[in-house]
Amino acid sequence: MTVSLPVLGAIAILLFGLWHFLQDYFLSSPLDNLPGPASTSLLQGHIHEIFARRGWKFLKDLSERYGPVTRVRGLLGARMLIVYDPKAMHSLLIKDADSYPKCSAPFDEFKLFLGPSVLTTDGGQHRRQRKQLNAVFSAAHLRNMTHLFYDIAHRVRKALEHRTASAPGGDVVDVNGWMARTTLEMLGQATLGYSFDNFVDDSTDAFGESLKGFFPTYARIALVGFIIPPLSYFLPQRVCRAILRAIPHADIRKMMHISNTMAQRSLEIINEKKMALLKGDDVMREKVGEGKDLMSILLKANMLASEADRLSDEELIAQMSTFILAGMDTTANSLTRILHVLAEHPAEQEKLRAEVSEARHGNDIAYEALEKLPYLDAVCRETLRLYSPVNVIGRTSAKDMTLPLLTPVVGKDGSMVSEVAVPEGTWIMANIQASNCNRALWGEDAYEWKPERWLKPFPASLEDARIPGVYSHLLSFSGGSRSCIGFKFSQLEMKILLSILLSTFKFETTGRTVTWNTSGVSYPTMGEDSDKPELLLKVTKVA
Repeated sequence: MTVSLPVLGAIAILLFGLWHFLQDYFLSSPLDNLPGPASTSLLQGHIHEIFARRGWKFLKDLSERYGPVTRVRGLLGARMLIVYDPKAMHSLLIKDADSYPKCSAPFDEFKLFLGPSVLTTDGGQHRRQRKQLNAVFSAAHLRNMTHLFYDIAHRVRKALEHRTASAPGGDVVDVNGWMARTTLEMLGQATLGYSFDNFVDDSTDAFGESLKGFFPTYARIALVGFIIPPLSYFLPQRVCRAILRAIPHADIRKMMHISNTMAQRSLEIINEKKMALLKGDDVMREKVGEGKDLMSILLKANMLASEADRLSDEELIAQMSTFILAGMDTTANSLTRILHVLAEHPAEQEKLRAEVSEARHGNDIAYEALEKLPYLDAVCRETLRLYSPVNVIGRTSAKDMTLPLLTPVVGKDGSMVSEVAVPEGTWIMANIQASNCNRALWGEDAYEWKPERWLKPFPASLEDARIPGVYSHLLSFSGGSRSCIGFKFSQLEMKILLSILLSTFKFETTGRTVTWNTSGVSYPTMGEDSDKPELLLKVTKVA
């Protein structure tokens, strides 16, 4: 029987694909000498444990059992590294960052869903976008956001006052829901010049609903993130999107609907802003954000930029959704965590209430004064240290690399390993939580919530380690050229809202179990059996 050339070609491609995905089971690797757990799943490796709802517990166990570098298995046996060694992370995020892109493939699932934004691009395109956006997120522009944030914070305060007025003994409130609504409105007005919420009813528009649904939906289809990059070598984005739309899976179809809605509304808002800009500053001042929102500033700067630096409409559209997505859940859930921790520590809550109430004197605290409140700053930093909203940062080695270690580990052969030979294509996860709670650097009480640690000198070991984070020896906002561009924006949001809420309300636990879950961003539920993001606290107006 004669076999045609096309059939032979198809068989060759199939065999090559099978070898590409299964070779890790048959070939040795320098990573094999590193400590790590055995995998019980041929198909998933440790992916299920890492990205399970309680994945943060698995990651904590790995760090405590195996140390600052651990070898684990990915899909179909692929070798992966999980690290929290400071020197290794400095190499990943700063020194050799170009050799460790977020994705070495043409595109990943986030670029497919969001477009070419500062979150999803690498190399020269990322540097060009970052150059434009650094000016937008300057301290001067941030200071202009203060009155917008206070206005929204007071609207939230009034809404909660109205709710608790009929319950003198306190009302049980889903603070996570309120923090999500609040940060979405702050981000909407300050970054897009767009209002999502009037805080009178519970309705938001389709854009707001899509933004809120992105990460919860993504958490249910996370395995797509391991399928899209390999496909991107053979299929263009439009074909991948068409395939995903055709898959009869409710959550995948929901994600594609969310992606389409965000892109369409972003395009409409950008076109509206361009028209307003052409009509002059008087028209802009009548809009939400008064023309001082970050997108209006970016559009003005983009019009004046050189051809080489100018962002395309596709890039501008992608920035819009990214601004909101990168800041909404992270800030909202961090605020929720702070209120939850303060409810569990009433003495510390009272101490913080006294500080912000004294600083307010019945008025809003000025930008500079707010930044200098020591205990408010300590509470924010300590909560972000112990409970980073994002657990891991992923990178891929674009070529064979050597990863240095500050603290050597014992290899399986008994030798001391002070550097790791990393083959091209290895996926590496920086374990943010383990770095932030490294007992060797922070002390034996590293897993305890102690704001006062920020009011005294740091341990010498921590100073010497040179953690590559952009914020207070922490990786909560990442580090290097890909660090969170809006971390000061997020800090201002949190401090303004906490100054208003804590001077008005007392927060107490309800006695019900609260579970914190792993996803793209950590989120709370009332108990392990619930899938609904929420955190109920008793809220009472203080005298």
